[in-house]
Amino acid sequence: MLSSTWNFLKRHRRKFIFAGVFVGGVYLLGKYAQRKIQELQEREAAEYIAQARRQYHFESNQRTCNMTVLSMLPTLREAIVLRLNSESLTALLKSKPANKIEIWEDLKIISFTRSVVAVYSTCMLVVLLRVQLNIIGGYLYLDSSVGKNGTTPLASPDVQQQYLSSIQHLLGDGLCELITVVKRAVQDVLGGVSLKQVLSLQDLEEELSEVRRRVEQGHKALSWYMMPDEENALAAQACGLTEHDVTTIKLLNETRDMLESPDFSTVLDTCLSRAFSRFLDNVAEFFRAPEGDSGPSDTPGSLSHVSLPLAKIIPIVNGQIHSICSEIPSHFVQLSSCLHCVTSYVSERRCSHIRTTRGR
Repeated sequence: MLSSTWNFLKRHRRKFIFAGVFVGGVYLLGKYAQRKIQELQEREAAEYIAQARRQYHFESNQRTCNMTVLSMLPTLREAIVLRLNSESLTALLKSKPANKIEIWEDLKIISFTRSVVAVYSTCMLVVLLRVQLNIIGGYLYLDSSVGKNGTTPLASPDVQQQYLSSIQHLLGDGLCELITVVKRAVQDVLGGVSLKQVLSLQDLEEELSEVRRRVEQGHKALSWYMMPDEENALAAQACGLTEHDVTTIKLLNETRDMLESPDFSTVLDTCLSRAFSRFLDNVAEFFRAPEGDSGPSDTPGSLSHVSLPLAKIIPIVNGQIHSICSEIPSHFVQLSSCLHCVTSYVSERRCSHIRTTRGR
């Protein structure tokens, strides 16, 4: 019995060897495939978690942007009203002075100037903060992702404070220069328009378009009002720059590069166009067809034939700053589609820059 079994094994030993090798190979291949599948599942799970984390970080950062903008609008409004004080002129008019026409002319220029400045500066504040907070948010996300490895943070609290404080240029020197430029444009366009001249909404839109053209085709790009051309004051120091100062300067230079790019100019121009359109919509609410007019007052374009004397338009325009720079969420701040463009543009540029920075 044993000898016959042994003889059988000897006769078919090659088959058994091949069968063993085949079975062993299949077993090892199965183990290898199982390990690879497990690694792939773990990698997909890690990518999903990272994506969910990035999405949460992104949404949280956008909420922070919106709340920060709303919290700064009262400061911006006060700065504009302080420099373009029309209330003192309206108070003088109530006293029936002898130079009433002269005061009305001054009120005309100041009213239009401060509303136009309010539209420009609000849009600039929104997009600048959106750029800055998205840049900071990108570095904070990267810091939180690699922080456990002992890497020095890119955006420490001191760097964040120094970097975000650069917004004061827009609320200070930038705003003063913007007021000067806008006031000159308003004077050139509306200075010769009589207070008695009647204007339709279309007329008013054309006048504002001409003001915009003069402002935006001036010798300074709009980006200058948000951030000066020259190097940051920190860079002007001869010595004593800390590591935080150097990092802040890099962030400021990165921001300046973004603000001066053609793509960003396109985004800002889109935001401004939407904001001025909203401004005209607000003014249009005060244009009403005369009582007894048989024309349809609720159809599109029904206000095209309605005109008002410039003297009656001035108070309407003068009061728009409280709507434009309102801390209550409004169309001027939301501009959702424009802000999406800003965020997408910044995110793309930021991710590329951060990858380069980390690779050094």
